[in-house]
Amino acid sequence: MPHANARLNPHGRQLLIDRVVHQGRPVAHVAHELGISRQTGYRWVRRWRAEGPHGLLDRSSRPHTHPARVPVVVEDAICAARARDRSGPDVLGADLGVPARTVTRVLRRRGMPLLRDLDPLTGEQIRASKATAVRYERDRPGDLVHMDVKKLGRIPDGGGWRALGRDTADRHRDAPIGFDYVHSMVDDHSRLAYSEILPDEKGPTCAGFLARAATYFAAHGIPSIEEIMTDNAWAYRWSLRAVAADLGAKQIFIKPHCPWQNGKVERLNRTLQTEWAYRQVFNSTAERTAALAPWLEHYNTRRRHSALGGLPPASRLSPT
Repeated sequence: MPHANARLNPHGRQLLIDRVVHQGRPVAHVAHELGISRQTGYRWVRRWRAEGPHGLLDRSSRPHTHPARVPVVVEDAICAARARDRSGPDVLGADLGVPARTVTRVLRRRGMPLLRDLDPLTGEQIRASKATAVRYERDRPGDLVHMDVKKLGRIPDGGGWRALGRDTADRHRDAPIGFDYVHSMVDDHSRLAYSEILPDEKGPTCAGFLARAATYFAAHGIPSIEEIMTDNAWAYRWSLRAVAADLGAKQIFIKPHCPWQNGKVERLNRTLQTEWAYRQVFNSTAERTAALAPWLEHYNTRRRHSALGGLPPASRLSPT
């Protein structure tokens, strides 16, 4: 893409070449017609004559050389010292005679893991990186579903701090009122979502939710579930076995302390917060609870989803 203030895109540049080179018209006249300077017109003509059609394409503004960049030998020495000593930039910079900030840039450029992600004894990486180059999506609805629980503070009757302000709400708070547990399941392929507000996240509660969510999915065009992905909570690891067996589904568990591996339902949790739970001021927990079902209907049938090309989840489901 050309930069925001560019007057010519690749098509406009080709139009410039056609009028100047093929039709033999003066560069100054054509540049005036296209709303660019004469110097810009000459520059694109020279580039076309030197490189051909490839010269009219957008190119990176990144410089070809970096005179101030440390030599490759120094970068290799920094990485070797980091792997051997497992020291921070301040120590490595002092030992190698380079600024600590340069050491940091080199380590990031070379993809060296952070010290907090390494075993202090062996130097092996013990924590996965949150960044992943692999994005996946199952081929059919029901191939994989994601489950999770989001905890939300209950709203006292008359409204909480969002309705009354923090000072007023704190003065009228006699005792903690506890939490609501929003259990959610989302289909990996279609992003069809189902959520319930339940009083806890214990095993029987999670198992009951899974059974009802499967019934909801079946009524909306997903008759079977092949795999269920969750975190390693005890309720998920042990209490879902019977329901999963009845559904003929296999349980999959993410790596410990890696919630991004269950990212689709984690993203749904965030959407629930921003578009339902905190989108408006509720005066009671019951009022917020009553607003969940209409919002889910909107999410599944009308809300545009960027991962689905701007279409709602229902667009990927067969009519029932």
